[in-house]
Amino acid sequence: MVTNQVHTKQHAATIPEVEHHVEQVGGRLLHWVSAGTDGTPVLLVHGFPETWWAFRSLIPLLAGRHRVIAVDLPGFGGSIEQDGARSADFSSAGAAATLRELIVRLDLGPVHLLGQDIAGNTVFRLAAEHPEDVRSLIAVETLVSGFGLEQLADVRNGGAWHVGALATPGVGEFVFSGRMREFLTRMWFPFLTSVEGAVTARDIAEFDRAYSQSGAWDGPHGLYASALAEGDELRALAASARLPMPVLAVDGMGGPKTADGMRAVADGVEAVMLDGVGHHVAMEAPQRLAGAMLEFLRRIDQPSADTVEDPEDQ
Repeated sequence: MVTNQVHTKQHAATIPEVEHHVEQVGGRLLHWVSAGTDGTPVLLVHGFPETWWAFRSLIPLLAGRHRVIAVDLPGFGGSIEQDGARSADFSSAGAAATLRELIVRLDLGPVHLLGQDIAGNTVFRLAAEHPEDVRSLIAVETLVSGFGLEQLADVRNGGAWHVGALATPGVGEFVFSGRMREFLTRMWFPFLTSVEGAVTARDIAEFDRAYSQSGAWDGPHGLYASALAEGDELRALAASARLPMPVLAVDGMGGPKTADGMRAVADGVEAVMLDGVGHHVAMEAPQRLAGAMLEFLRRIDQPSADTVEDPEDQ
């Protein structure tokens, strides 16, 4: 099902478990998919070089117990404006505001909020500024500016070259246009995944399609540029109040960097290390990620189930 606008442009991929929605949300074009009708809502937020499609294997595993929403962030995938509206705010602040509008529009809140990769700042902002709308936060292979993310741009000390490149206006489009498939197959996924065969030819084709659209680099540029500029702001936001909701930090390659970063901004942090898994956890180990999430969410949604009543109190 597609609401308001047809989403089949350029033969976008789908899975049978989801319905597609494309609407104006807070003045921005936003595409999302939904699955499941029962249980507390889970909002999934992708990173780079991804779209909602990064969660194609995770969504069905969660939808049996939860209402699941997976978005294309503004300026990504099906959320790209094709009418010349390319001066919009694609920063983490802009993305967080749009997600909050979606939560309100769909009357979802409070949600279990998952963010991965460069979406870390976006989901942290949403959780810190609107804790009433976030039941829990699941951080997957991500960092927050002011608490370690900037180090990823320091190539002299092992940082990733693409951070600075995408933060520079026009560079992403100039470098990757017409080369995205080759970049993904020869450079990105071979270096950042550990589970052989987890990323399929269909995945590559869908990400190549999504990032070959006109305007496809506005979203990535906005998030990376803001990430290198908002460290002081996010440190101040974290200092004003630590995150009050439970946090699940999931790490794969590179050690417990997500857990360490989350402990700097929240007290109730539970850490999971998925050995043998690379950076793209939802694609490489959807069963293991779903298992960790479902147990974490169950304990939040049904706390009484873990409480044994003392017979003397009866």
